[in-house]
Amino acid sequence: MQTAFTEMVGVPHPIVGFNRSPGVVAAVTNAGGFGVLAASAYTPTELDAQLTWIEEQTDGKPYGVDLLVPEKFAPGDPDNLIASLRAQIPAGHLAFVRDLLDRYGIPESPPHVSAAEHDEIAASLNPAGAAALLDVAFRHPISLIASALGTPPPALVAQAKAEGVAVAALVGQPKHAVRQIEAGVDLLIAQGTEAGGHTGTIATMVLTPEIVDIAAGRPVLAAGGIASGRQMAAALALGASGVWCGSVWLSSQEDVANQAIKDKFLQGH
Repeated sequence: MQTAFTEMVGVPHPIVGFNRSPGVVAAVTNAGGFGVLAASAYTPTELDAQLTWIEEQTDGKPYGVDLLVPEKFAPGDPDNLIASLRAQIPAGHLAFVRDLLDRYGIPESPPHVSAAEHDEIAASLNPAGAAALLDVAFRHPISLIASALGTPPPALVAQAKAEGVAVAALVGQPKHAVRQIEAGVDLLIAQGTEAGGHTGTIATMVLTPEIVDIAAGRPVLAAGGIASGRQMAAALALGASGVWCGSVWLSSQEDVANQAIKDKFLQGH
């Protein structure tokens, strides 16, 4: 099926497989879709190894990378990063989270999760850490870079355009799309509230046509709660050029999650 998205990235099917697991990215790409690796939890060395592995499995087929590139950043103490960042969280938010944990019986983080592990993840979410991951990504033959946290920095857009890499951005409201277009992105991902409930309050089937109308000819992908052919057909009927799917892969064999977690997903279906 040819759409503006498949022509942009050079794949047969307008389906994006977004996942943190290189195995999922490679499997979706090899099946004719477009795999996108969620890369922010990796160190630069780990990311380099994962992208190399994906390329070995996919034999030159197109794939992409998704990164959290912060538009705003609250600096912390490098000698005690987690504690210094937590100190900046408003008391009301901490109380809200504590209430959720208590209400649903969610325990504290297990003791084997070390501060060093937290620090590695936090390090990738500051401007310098994100820049280091971007450097790694652009050393590989990626076809798309997705900015998942606000508008991408001008340097990212400029480098991507110079290297022929499409820039994508996730949006949850029409005003977000306007800002992304002004920033120079090539592809808009209309991510409705069904996408884990963390992207806003507008439903995917409402948001998608709104973003299509704003996109000024740019391809739009529908995201949020899409896990079947009928839902994909609905997205295409609303003007999308394809779909961006994430949660549907979490129970796949290729996903790195523990099998007990996958069983919970399947039981809740």
